Amino acid sequence: MTQSQAGDGTRLIKKYPNRRLYDTQTSTYITLADVKLLVLDNEVFKVVDAKTSEDLTRSILLQIILEEESGGLPMFSSTMLAQIIRFYGHAMQGIMGSYLEKNLQAFMEIQERVTEQSKGLYGNQFGPEAWTQFMNTQTPMMQNMMNSYIEQSKNLFVQMQDQMQDQTRSMFSNFPFPPGQGGGRSK
Repeated sequence: MTQSQAGDGTRLIKKYPNRRLYDTQTSTYITLADVKLLVLDNEVFKVVDAKTSEDLTRSILLQIILEEESGGLPMFSSTMLAQIIRFYGHAMQGIMGSYLEKNLQAFMEIQERVTEQSKGLYGNQFGPEAWTQFMNTQTPMMQNMMNSYIEQSKNLFVQMQDQMQDQTRSMFSNFPFPPGQGGGRSK
């Protein structure tokens, strides 16, 4: 394993006790803003504690999100953050993480398709300024499309939850469940 990579081509960044981040590939100290640029450039990296080699990547990414949320235009409402917090320790925690990840991936795929389609219509002359203007005029359409997708996703999630409850009831049909304590829906 080289000093600048984590064995699989992943860029290695070490975090020292003085809270400084050291990029082993460039042999320089970097800031959270630099790590954000790595994310935006789709660089694969890993942040580890310099002493213990503990993986700190998630905590660094969460710090970047916190800084972004503290600045100008937050992405997450207080209501949404509270709802996310409520899933920690809940039986659905693992499913919710996967659900959010898949929905974010679907959103990114939609964005890529729209970008590719706009290139097909407008060629490569469709620069960042034109893209911004296009998206500003398309915002209501995009919001309607995303709301429709979210509603379909919500319905699918509810159906999955109902199926899981039905399967659980059939698996444990020999056990009497007191009325109202099965957590099930009235159908």
